[in-house]
Amino acid sequence: MIRSLWIAKTGMEGQQMKLDAISNNLANVGTNGFKREGVLFEDLMYQNLRPAGAASAEGAQLPTGLQVGLGVKVTASVRNFNQGALTQTSNPLDVAIKGAGFLQVQMPDGTTGYTRDGALQVDANGTIVTSAGYTVMPGITIPADSTSVSIAANGTVSATIAGQTNATTLGQFQLANFINPAGLSSKGGNLYGETPASGTANVATPGSSGLGQLQGGFVEGSNVNVVEELVSMIATQRAYELNSKAVQTSDQMLQKLAQL
Repeated sequence: MIRSLWIAKTGMEGQQMKLDAISNNLANVGTNGFKREGVLFEDLMYQNLRPAGAASAEGAQLPTGLQVGLGVKVTASVRNFNQGALTQTSNPLDVAIKGAGFLQVQMPDGTTGYTRDGALQVDANGTIVTSAGYTVMPGITIPADSTSVSIAANGTVSATIAGQTNATTLGQFQLANFINPAGLSSKGGNLYGETPASGTANVATPGSSGLGQLQGGFVEGSNVNVVEELVSMIATQRAYELNSKAVQTSDQMLQKLAQL
């Protein structure tokens, strides 16, 4: 009977973890470049009370064994990197990635961060940065006397300088991709970090080597589907309630046993 209490407890913990992921998805439904997260479950070890194929008292071979499962555990959180919807903005520095790839960001500690959030701005020096002020590599600076800025599909950043008729090329964004994007570590601030599971970054020009293209004047929204998350939330709630009911039932049966 104690086994059932433990098993139901692991089920409640697992569903709570799933609800945590759903809540985070819903909280970030309006976050630029956010990718929805899910959790994976696996069953725990089993108590092998009687092995399959064992000999019975009469010497015959038993066709089945007797095993009791000990519950469930959450093994991993997995991000879905499907494309989010693109929204047009009035900022010429905004850029959306159509397809695979990440913008590279110079972090304060010298490492490289990766993001799908293309809501870009300029700092006091005219350098293109993220909304948090981190430089977007390779560190392109917009001249103060620029009258217009544009970002091409291949990442080329051009600006029209006051007094000139032809646009001047200022630099070119490169995109990075990974063999296993799901292995990236979420750092917060719409940033990801490289891990041994993700593999090393493969950097190339947008539109080449399987990378997506850039679309200036747009940002990529979250790929969270609110309806799907709500349906998943209801199913999670019901599963949690059923596990809670199993705890109550086990407790009632134990009380009956104690009264004997």
